[in-house]
Amino acid sequence: MSTSVSRRSAVGLGLLAPLALAGCSTGRGAASGEKDAGSQGLSALGEATPVPLAHATQFTLDAYEGGHRLAYLASGDRFLIVPEGADAPEGLPEDVAVVRRPLESVYLVSTGMICLVDAIGALDAVGVSSVRAEDSPVEEFAARLEDGRVAYGGIYRAPDYELIAAAGCPLAIENTNIDHVPEVRAKLEELGVTVLMEQSSREEDMLGRLEWIVLMGALFGREDEAAAVFDEVAAGVEAASKEGPLGRTVAFFYVNEDGAAVTRRAGDYLCQMIEAAGGTYVSFDAEGAADSSPTTVTVEMERFYEGARDADVIIYNATVDEGVTSVAELVQRNALLADFRAVRESNVWTCDSTMYQQMTRMADIIFDLRAAISGSGEPTTFVWRLA
Repeated sequence: MSTSVSRRSAVGLGLLAPLALAGCSTGRGAASGEKDAGSQGLSALGEATPVPLAHATQFTLDAYEGGHRLAYLASGDRFLIVPEGADAPEGLPEDVAVVRRPLESVYLVSTGMICLVDAIGALDAVGVSSVRAEDSPVEEFAARLEDGRVAYGGIYRAPDYELIAAAGCPLAIENTNIDHVPEVRAKLEELGVTVLMEQSSREEDMLGRLEWIVLMGALFGREDEAAAVFDEVAAGVEAASKEGPLGRTVAFFYVNEDGAAVTRRAGDYLCQMIEAAGGTYVSFDAEGAADSSPTTVTVEMERFYEGARDADVIIYNATVDEGVTSVAELVQRNALLADFRAVRESNVWTCDSTMYQQMTRMADIIFDLRAAISGSGEPTTFVWRLA
């Protein structure tokens, strides 16, 4: 019997939550073909059928019989994906950007989407990237950057516009950092590049981040492949999560330049993976925290010491800064860390710098976290013990 878990059946297993795209009720009505000001032009495509999403909350996707797809993002952006050989209807609302398949020479900026595009076999459609080979989370993508099949186009905030224009990039897949440099987005659009800002980092659930593969499948004409990958990874996550709690506490953090501890906000996808691995995450709410973000909480080291000194395991987050290579280097960041129970008992770990971008390896990460938390001694890839 197959162990595959479909997007529909995953809901029944309790792995996933129902779709709830906040703030997009008007967009959902327009995407479903309701007669309002936003549906003019779309009605020519006929009736739309919502593509079932088991968990993602930051986008919706509607399918039309002729193969067109309408994506509506929580940011308010809408994209009509036009299949090869078809036309976009006349009279589309101005806020609907048109993306025509087949895509070629895509400008891929979002590091998190690399593993998803790779998993559905669509890397051939990528021509330019803001990622350097040494920073790629996917070996095949690094190889393409090294041999020139994908050109390096500069960092997201200072792209090589001349290269992008010469490559004829029709689409830029950005992450939410593009919001900080609106002038870059404006310049890309001036060059005729459609800008899609993926928002997987704003998903509250770990499998919600993965479900952005559905949108990537629609963009690149690989919808069946996307569904198959989601099912396979969801099944792996279920298997990795069913071994139960270990009764051990885990602190996950890094030390910023001010000497404070930066932790993940309770309930975010990384904390969910720790819980799925059997650990109990040591969380810090926003009260008394400095400079908190939607995903992190920054706490002074004295407060972090009070809450995490007795944690059974600590994992240093090497995805943000340069990380640490030893316990001694960790303690140099702040002397209070020397008195942590996990430091005294040699239960200090760190993680791979690309771990956040490895959405398709989620089950492997959970297994690795369980090995670290349990102290089983099993070999790991994404986390390792510091000496």
